Amino acid sequence: MFERPDVGERAILVHIDFTSHEESEDPDEFRELVTSAGVEPVGLVTGSRKQPSPRLFVGEGKLEEIRDAVNANEADVVLFNHSLSPSQERNIERELQCRVLDRTGVILDIFAQRARTHEGKLQVELAQLEHMSTRLIRGWTHLERQKGGIGLRGPGETQLETDRRLLRERIKSIHKRLEKVRRQRNQGRRARKRADIPTVSLVGYTNAGKSTLFNRITTSTVYAADQLFATLDPTLRRLELPDIGAVVMADTVGFIRHLPHKLVEAFRATLEETTQATLLLHIIDCHDSRRDENMEQVEEVLAEIGADEIPMLQVFNKIDLLDDFTPRVERNEDGLPVRVWLSAVSGQGIQGLFDAIVERLAEDVVHHHVLLGPQDGKLRALLHEAGSVVTEEHRDSGDTVLEVRLQNRDWLQLLSRADVREQDLRIDTGTE
Repeated sequence: MFERPDVGERAILVHIDFTSHEESEDPDEFRELVTSAGVEPVGLVTGSRKQPSPRLFVGEGKLEEIRDAVNANEADVVLFNHSLSPSQERNIERELQCRVLDRTGVILDIFAQRARTHEGKLQVELAQLEHMSTRLIRGWTHLERQKGGIGLRGPGETQLETDRRLLRERIKSIHKRLEKVRRQRNQGRRARKRADIPTVSLVGYTNAGKSTLFNRITTSTVYAADQLFATLDPTLRRLELPDIGAVVMADTVGFIRHLPHKLVEAFRATLEETTQATLLLHIIDCHDSRRDENMEQVEEVLAEIGADEIPMLQVFNKIDLLDDFTPRVERNEDGLPVRVWLSAVSGQGIQGLFDAIVERLAEDVVHHHVLLGPQDGKLRALLHEAGSVVTEEHRDSGDTVLEVRLQNRDWLQLLSRADVREQDLRIDTGTE
């Protein structure tokens, strides 16, 4: 569609520190991003300015330095660790005579490579088209050409107008198809809600180890790699937990610093798995030097999609990279687990995570020692059938003491099926 040079595999990276900006991007993270996109970084140009130049983003001297680096390394593309306006991209390309992409363009390129499902591909295409629509003019060298002909008055529609119209129609079409996907997801979620199946959603900064942990927990085979955005498409797996029963685990796309808003919008159908979760597991790379900043970025995105009120359990992963660190579970003043330290690769601390998840989901679990007489045989049989009897003790009086643990909703359903009112039950307080 665009008359541009092909993107090559050798890139010059540009990172500028701006004193007027409170938060600066991380050049090391950008290098990882570029490598994840399958591009070889052959040079890095750094500098500092008070603020970006409106026309070229960098100054004339820095532009000359970038041009020299491109020529010296025979680079095909220049990648900026910043967001560029369409006019800045166009001006820099004209000056350097090579392809220029900003940070958002690199992230979109990675997403395009990693999308596997039909839904994922639609979401990536939507984000790309919306990003491209503001940059459309740059791709054409024949904007003065007009479409005329028999039956058309005047010069007709310009090529640019045609492309904009086609883009708008395609974007509208993708929105409709994604709306259908969203409705299907909602049906699945409503079915799980009716069955009272809790959803545990894994969230976190990209490359924090979510998919590795997901595979470890669910014995699944989701693609996991030491690279940014290895997972794009959400994966759901059913898991059986003691006391809780069936739980749905959801592995989601990773977040990143200054995640482009268009991507958040495009992936809203995917991210809704997060907003509807019962519990969030915030997976954190405890070995990362920017750990605290990454945690803040994830919390910002969660707030943006409306998931900041959902109960959260922090999971500090990769303790195998720390010296002499043993897995542990940390609790708040109420005794609830709030932080788990583990290693998804070695498996250390995984049992502690299971126990913490059960504890967080089992805040509504009933634990009673029930005194049942011979006339309560139906309730006793139902409790055994549900697998909720922990211990059973027979008394000389003919009564039986059952220690039971189960979800409150299941407890009330069993009582209803046995035609027993909760207030009529005898609870053995001596063993409570």
